[in-house]
Amino acid sequence: MPCASSRCLSAIMLAMRIDPGAAYLLERLNEAGHEAYLVGGCVRDLLDNCVPKDWDIATSALPEQVKSCFSDKTVHDTGIRQGTVTVVLDGAPFEVTTFRVEGDYADARRPAQVGFVSSLREDLSRRDFTVNAMAYHPRTGLIDPHGGRRDLRRRELVAVGRADERLKEDALRIMRALRFSSQRELSISPQLGSALHDNRWQLLRIAPERVSAELKGVLSGAGVLDVLLAYPDVLEVFIPEVGPCVGFDQRSVYHDYDVWEHTARAVAAAAPDDLVRLTLLFHDFGKPSCYRFGKDGHGHFPSHGQAGERIARARLTALRFDRKTVDLVATLIRWHSAKLRPDNLMRWLNRIGEEAVRALIEVKRGDIIAHSPVNRADRLAATNEVARALDASLAAGACYALQHLAVTGDDVMALGAVGRQVGAVLDTLLEGVLDGELVNSRPELLAAARGLLGGDGHDKV
Repeated sequence: MPCASSRCLSAIMLAMRIDPGAAYLLERLNEAGHEAYLVGGCVRDLLDNCVPKDWDIATSALPEQVKSCFSDKTVHDTGIRQGTVTVVLDGAPFEVTTFRVEGDYADARRPAQVGFVSSLREDLSRRDFTVNAMAYHPRTGLIDPHGGRRDLRRRELVAVGRADERLKEDALRIMRALRFSSQRELSISPQLGSALHDNRWQLLRIAPERVSAELKGVLSGAGVLDVLLAYPDVLEVFIPEVGPCVGFDQRSVYHDYDVWEHTARAVAAAAPDDLVRLTLLFHDFGKPSCYRFGKDGHGHFPSHGQAGERIARARLTALRFDRKTVDLVATLIRWHSAKLRPDNLMRWLNRIGEEAVRALIEVKRGDIIAHSPVNRADRLAATNEVARALDASLAAGACYALQHLAVTGDDVMALGAVGRQVGAVLDTLLEGVLDGELVNSRPELLAAARGLLGGDGHDKV
């Protein structure tokens, strides 16, 4: 009798979507007498109608047996002590790992010892979340001892076994939970949520660069708002300035939310760009220390951009972000309240460059959307007008830096300038162009340069 059940049909659909290389590895291991299954993220992604980024395989074969099975292929000992080798097929890497269980985690990150086992179910029981603790084989179907498929359908993130134990084994799972929740829009189960709060200080034992990578993932997700509002105490572990922002009343007609909720809503409102969302996370951290209650009956935050810049530099550096990112985020925070207008765009391009100006426009959009409705529509319209003016100016070949001038240092030297005089003349010409007093054309700039040099020099170029 033909199989008509939805479960059987789903299994067929999963099999059809498996990467040919992964299917080949499964088949070859099976032919050699070993069990082998797709495991972890690729199974979760297939069930969630996403394209897997990686195809991981778990097998009963020991690492040396895997290497023997694929002796005609390129195989790398990427983590052989943990039972993992990487098989390369047509340039694509596939991790193949022996079924294993793990001993105590001495450093809240890595197990002190790894033991190989013959049971897939034992292997799945050591994993972090139920949605990552599933296995699949085209012939035997889905193996799901912890209810991962059920939880995926419910859009809930649940720990395998006791959440507290899973997080104590590997504290980075705290940030991984927030990332999965944000990126997959999964609600966090009450048990796991409680464990995240209770174990948050374990993050201090994790390498900063690992934390920062997960933080970027949290910020990039469509579900970032719920995560930020629910778990500020987790972020406070490595960004202490989060704490004072939570519940801080801004006492302003321009703000309906406290500083932290405004921050969270600004991040969520912005385009999912790493630089923009990272900036918005930090942009108002200087407010609590700069707060002043004015005679007008409203709260004010003088110089909070500069205070936020200092905080961002310190915290992002400690989290091992690269120097370019630190500098850009700090610059954007310093100027996030600056007035951008079509008539001063060239000045801003000259000061901070095109990449920063474009990012600043997006930062402003997110920030404005998270404000109260007072003047919000007008401010958004003005910001959109600046964006259009920027595109139009750059398309027209706008001059906002020395390299855009229609004359060069050689041209100025040909008029008789020497030494520092050359740079001074070029700087003055650029200022004239930026102010609209000069047109960026070779004849006009040469004439202006002659005037600056106090003579009727001849163009020798």
